[in-house]
Parts: sequence; C-alpha cells; structure tokens
Amino acid sequence: MLDELVRRIVIMGLEVVDPVGYSLYCMRVRPVLVAHGGRVEYDLVVEEVIESPGDVAINRVVALSFPDAAAEAAFYDDDAYCLLHATLYRRAVADTTVIGAFHAPGRG
Repeated sequence: MLDELVRRIVIMGLEVVDPVGYSLYCMRVRPVLVAHGGRVEYDLVVEEVIESPGDVAINRVVALSFPDAAAEAAFYDDDAYCLLHATLYRRAVADTTVIGAFHAPGRG
C-alpha cells in the first residue's frame, strides 16, 4: 500500500505521574488514534535520562505514527481525543516534551 511507504512519526517524552491513569488513557484513546490511521509504534518506560536539553523529567517515551501530517492534525482536533486528554491525560502526565516529528518509511 502506498500509504504505508512513508508515515508521519511523532516521538514524545512524558513525565507520567499516575501509571494506572495513563494506562486507562491509552486504552481509551487507542480507538480514536486508529480511526485516524494512527498507531503506537513504541511505548517505552525510561529508567534513567542521561542527557536532555534543559530540565526535563522523562520516564516514558512514546512514538506514534500517522499516514500523514493531516491525519495527525485530525487526531489532535478530534472531540473524543480532546475530552480524553482533558479528563485523563492531564491528570496522569505532568509534562510532555515533543522530541521530534518527521516522515519515515512505514513498517507495512
């Protein structure tokens, strides 16, 4: 499939302060992500940050992918996402750092 040749990748570092709440958020937001062609590529628990720009607390790294930037924007604009972000994500995550966003070959 042509749409799987190149995907929009977003890598974020999170400071998760409520792992149970964050897991609930992930479970509930996944169908919204999938509805926009998105998927979780990586979800990593970080034990130690060796180097970072500034004073950033990160204990989780998540890489999401989308078919393109328009699909990513549609996901973040989705009313269901906005509600989950406001009610679950903000309580579970103290800080979010966008590490990078770029286009890369899809994994098909």
